[in-house]
Amino acid sequence: MSEKIISGIQQMGIGVPNVQEIWKWYRKMFGMDVRIFEDAAEAPLMIKYTGGEVHKRTATLAISMDGGGGFEIWQFTSRPTNKATFDIQLGDYGTYACRIKSHHVEDSYQHIKKEGGELLGGIKTTPSGEKHFFVKDPNGNIFNVVEGKGWLSDTKHPSRCGGVAGALIAVNDIDKSLKLYKDVLEYDTIEYDVTDKFDCFAELPAGKQKYRRVLLSHKQEREGPFSNLFGPTQIELVQALERKPVKIFKDRYWGDWGFIHLCFDVQGMEVLKKDCERAGFSFTVDSGDTFDMGEAGGRFAYIEDPDGNLIEFVETHRVPIMKKWGWYLNLKKRKPSKRLPNWMLKAMSIGNRVKP
Repeated sequence: MSEKIISGIQQMGIGVPNVQEIWKWYRKMFGMDVRIFEDAAEAPLMIKYTGGEVHKRTATLAISMDGGGGFEIWQFTSRPTNKATFDIQLGDYGTYACRIKSHHVEDSYQHIKKEGGELLGGIKTTPSGEKHFFVKDPNGNIFNVVEGKGWLSDTKHPSRCGGVAGALIAVNDIDKSLKLYKDVLEYDTIEYDVTDKFDCFAELPAGKQKYRRVLLSHKQEREGPFSNLFGPTQIELVQALERKPVKIFKDRYWGDWGFIHLCFDVQGMEVLKKDCERAGFSFTVDSGDTFDMGEAGGRFAYIEDPDGNLIEFVETHRVPIMKKWGWYLNLKKRKPSKRLPNWMLKAMSIGNRVKP
């Protein structure tokens, strides 16, 4: 294949101490109730990020059929899942918050409030005038619920939410980080670039300090098999200006408590690999072939952004559509840029939806 295709954000990896417990919360609060796979195995290819030892884990990929990226909810089974030993503050390097798309931000806010979610302030507006709010899950992870675009469907879940719509990533130097997020990952449009103290950050730890914020989007619609499911996404880069931050995963492993990676669904992995190398972001992990995830399979790779934040790429080769009837789709036999029809994407929910 002679071109790279970034189909969208496939999933946000979330390290947790108990998969089933927190997934129940995600189903209730966000409607992430369709299980694509659940797999328990060792993670030998990730020893660079797990202290040089192979560890066992269990992972569940859950999505919302409204659209957006999924959650890969990840738990060590061979060791404890360790929490940061310090209070994570806005501006600490890494993925600080996961963006969640909403059909109606006010309705999502009221639902989460009714269900007892820990809201961090009220509904505020971004520098571009869009409504949004922050909520903290029981493990302390922060989610930013934003106005959604590009829906697959409307399941009428009471949360009015869909899936992952991007991320808020804290960096040391925004201009340096743009070489990856803007140039390589093709978030080529700057929606705003502002420096100030922001009311919408005030309820976050260290949120009353001064920050530079750059919101990135992509001009072109994403292509590829699952692009209609993932929809358009945005990356917000945040740089602290009044203190020296630390890495969110300082002295911890990939897989520990928090947002462990941001994963993009891609086609043309070899072309992408060369693009990353030219930009100075060589693959640090590469499965090199189809890696079995139980009910799904594909090639995966990792890079680090300038501050060590992990970005994953997955070139999906096999995915379950209707597991109950043994229907698995071989994507190697399809044109890489071609979108799967919406009816086929929606069929993935049949027999796979888990009740709150």
